[in-house]
Amino acid sequence: MFRCMASETLVPTTAEEAAELFGDGDGITVVAGGTILMPLITAGAVSPTRALLLHRTGLDTIGADGGVTRIGAMTTLGAVASGEDPLLARFAHEIADREVRSAATVGGNLCAPEGQAVQRGDLAAPLLALGARVCSTGAGGERTEALEDFLAGSREGRLVLSVEYDSGERRVGAAMMRRRHAHSYSIANVAVCERGGELRVAVSGAVSPARRCPSVESSREPDDVLRDVDPVDDAVATAAYRREILPLLVRRALDELENA
Repeated sequence: MFRCMASETLVPTTAEEAAELFGDGDGITVVAGGTILMPLITAGAVSPTRALLLHRTGLDTIGADGGVTRIGAMTTLGAVASGEDPLLARFAHEIADREVRSAATVGGNLCAPEGQAVQRGDLAAPLLALGARVCSTGAGGERTEALEDFLAGSREGRLVLSVEYDSGERRVGAAMMRRRHAHSYSIANVAVCERGGELRVAVSGAVSPARRCPSVESSREPDDVLRDVDPVDDAVATAAYRREILPLLVRRALDELENA
């Protein structure tokens, strides 16, 4: 179906070939799970000319080596939801519904453009809390950078290859509030992780892209989340409501971490 919508369809069979075909990203529309892209194409909001399909690249594995857990960009949210990391699995299981999770990918979730009706990129909160790094390619070649830098910078012109984070012992906590619907939309999500005395706190669902909360990390005071996050209005919840609920969710997540 998609082949008929683009004048040129590129189907690499390795990550290296995908990187070569992607180049600097100019004129390329990347197709991962298609859960966001395909509705945009159907609505006429996106008209691809060169489509890069990633489903045969082998970027769909989760593995651990040398104290690092690495998740390929084409790994589905369904696979993460049934994976071994409890924090990631908990978040992934709450995103959308089973049908969407079976197609939506980790890379697509992190690179999702801002939505007008709902916030996207729920999985970024637990990944930020875990101290994840993103391996991507594009102009200037391959690079690995902290997820917060990737989200804060321009994601345009970058092809995500994988996400990685340090394995090992840690304490975690989470709190989520969603508007139940066929696709379970986020009102706000909070993820916290403490390793070696370092606390990391992140929020998604109330703003896009997801944000770390350095004020809360320093003070451990839930109300300080509003120093780091300025919630937005959308079709799911008002900014005012999110400002009320976010400190409560942070408190819940911190309490869970302390009791872990």
